[in-house]
Formats: sequence, C-alpha cells, structure tokens
Amino acid sequence: MAAAASVTNTTTFSTSVSQRRHQRRSSASISTLNAFNSTSKRSLKTLISHSAVPSNATVRRHTSIISAATSDLPSSGPATSFHGTCYVVRDNIDTDQIIPAEYLTLVPSKPEEYKKLGSYALIGLPTSYETRFVEPGEYQSKYSIIIAGDNFGCGSSREHAPVALGAAGVTAVVAESYARIFFRNSVATGEIYPLESEVRVCDECNTGDVVTIELDQSLLINHTTGKEYKLKPIGDAGPVIEAGGIFAYARKAGMIPA
Repeated sequence: MAAAASVTNTTTFSTSVSQRRHQRRSSASISTLNAFNSTSKRSLKTLISHSAVPSNATVRRHTSIISAATSDLPSSGPATSFHGTCYVVRDNIDTDQIIPAEYLTLVPSKPEEYKKLGSYALIGLPTSYETRFVEPGEYQSKYSIIIAGDNFGCGSSREHAPVALGAAGVTAVVAESYARIFFRNSVATGEIYPLESEVRVCDECNTGDVVTIELDQSLLINHTTGKEYKLKPIGDAGPVIEAGGIFAYARKAGMIPA
C-alpha cells in the first residue's frame, strides 16, 4: 500500500515556499536521509506507515521557512479540518498531467517560481476536462481539495507534482489509491495531505461541490449532496506533513540539528 512506503533512498528535490493563505510548508533535499536514519528515534518507514492517528491529534498549518529572511512568518494556527470547493478527476492522473515536464525548470525555492508552478498545476489534463483547474492569468485555483480515482500521481517521480498542487492552493487530495512515489513525495515535502477513500468517491462528487475534510475523524463531508465518506487514517504520515515535511519533522524530533 502507498501509505506503507518507506521514504528512504529518495531523490533530491528543491526547497519549496508558499505564498498561500495558510503559509505552505517548506521542503528540502531528502537525499541525506541516510545520514541520520541510523540514529533516528524511530524509523522513517514507521513515520509514514498507515497506522491510525490518535483521535485527539491536532493538525496545524505551518509557517514556511525558506531562509532566515522568511523564517519569522506568522503561523495561521491549528486546524483539524479543510473546507473548500473540490475538483474531481478520474483514474491514472499522472505527474505529467499534474505538472508537465516543460515546467520542471522552475525552482520551488524561489518564491516567484514557486508561484508560477501553481499556475501550471493540472494544466496537462486532457481536453475532456472542460473546467480548468487554474484559470488563465491566475496563480492559484479556486479548488482547494482534489478528489481522484485510482492510481493518482503515477508516472515519473517528479517532486514538483505535489509542490505545484500546494502552490496552487490545494490542501488535500482524496483518492481511491496513489502511486507510491507521489504519496511519498507528498509526505516528504509536507505540501499536501494525500488521503485515501474507502469507496470510489470520485464517482459520487462533482467539480464545484463544497466539501469538508475532518482529519481527526477521517471523514469527507460533501455539503452539496449531503453525503459523508469514511477516509483511511493518514497514520504516522500525519505528523510529518504537520511539521512541514521530512526535514522539518526531523529537526522537530531532534533527529538532526535544528
């Protein structure tokens, strides 16, 4: 299962910074994980296993840290739920559809280029998706939650995929299942919450529906239809995303120097 995937032996990716309302978390190179993996307080594989989140767990929005100049940005405070308009896609949405290869030259650690990445999120979808995820001329989408089918994030292992979605304003994706590398990159960057549904929600929701995700209840509520859907618990991946990604978590846990 994607949620049980280890984050060791991963590739390097650039630090990302958010200009979003919730002050997106930063990401950094994870190629050096082996340097502290042997002395970590618990294994990184355990960190993103699919065990249940405690019912009293608190999920917070975090300040992005790209440099000393931006490290004092204010936090938006605790949150255990995400509310917004959803965008629905089907099966096998690959990373080239999420962010085409021609935009991979953009460096997420540069605020202006991070912003541009958001404007290109899901621009590779086929023309059968008549509603654009991000309107022309805009940098962020009005859809903050994506609902998807099977195998979301398949294809190449580009770390820009979850970063582009985060830059576009996405807080979470609810999919029937994920490609392992996309799930791993989502957790490692801390950009979005990759949540799995217990049923095929993409068949029962429409783009534009107003939804709420209750993380502490592992629940998706569609206010437009009045239906509720049980989600699989995010498990030990939650604290890593909550901290702002794997390096932020490692510093917080004392696994590497702060």
